[in-house]
Amino acid sequence: MTTHSLELRSGALRLALRPDLGGSIAGLWLGDVPVLRSTEPDALETARLSGSFPLAPYSNRLGYRRFRWQGHDHTTAPNYDEGNPHSVHGVAWQRPWTVQSAGESDATLAYTHVPDAHWPFAFTLLQRFVLTPGALEVHLVFTNTDAQPQPVGLGWHPYFPKRPHSRLHIELTDRWDSDATGLPTRKAPQAGIDGDVAHMAFDHCFEGWRGPARIRDDKLSMRLTSSLPYLVVYTPDTKPYYCVEPVSHVSNAVHMADPLAHGLRNVAAGAAFDGWMKLEIDHV
Repeated sequence: MTTHSLELRSGALRLALRPDLGGSIAGLWLGDVPVLRSTEPDALETARLSGSFPLAPYSNRLGYRRFRWQGHDHTTAPNYDEGNPHSVHGVAWQRPWTVQSAGESDATLAYTHVPDAHWPFAFTLLQRFVLTPGALEVHLVFTNTDAQPQPVGLGWHPYFPKRPHSRLHIELTDRWDSDATGLPTRKAPQAGIDGDVAHMAFDHCFEGWRGPARIRDDKLSMRLTSSLPYLVVYTPDTKPYYCVEPVSHVSNAVHMADPLAHGLRNVAAGAAFDGWMKLEIDHV
């Protein structure tokens, strides 16, 4: 079923979805307070301006739009800013999804990928949203419908609005530094993240994430948890938002000497890979 927009409610939480725009979250509100960067669903123009969108079959950058997998060379098409040499965030965020089921406080969206210039393997995705009075849970299930194994990464790209005293407290152990094009080049120790977002300058993938990522400002107190073990944190000083992104692999892992050691999954034909994230939300 093709649906333009969909809303879920539970207690004071309201979740607006745009299945047609990459299965994205247009907005999430606690009462009248935006939890994520939020736009009324009919006003949202692209997934890139949404509150969050799914990342599949890879997160972040795929270096120079090419990769080698099990002895075969593959390419991906440009899908981001003009002049960016990489493909970014996979394909699911730029494709229309359909509504498989919808209730008052839960919904499941589906996407079926046919091999194309952006990704050479077939797959399906199910994304389930569950809203309770105190939290949003999102589940993502990837199934390889191709005749051969394929490299797979999953994640989400939530955007949080910057407000007075926006703070992050995250326990982790390592940071991946990147080159000028955003590809990771070396791993360095990182003794956690703790402080005001206004004083941070991150655009990094982090390892060793333990416990909830605590996100707090003058209005809300939140806890982000996930089954996915890596975290991308992006704190641009010129934007009214910042990002805390649960992901399954290091950016550009497919190009590393041992991709599976950096979180990439080798998903066999007919097999599945799933992940979840949960955002607990309360007033300060």
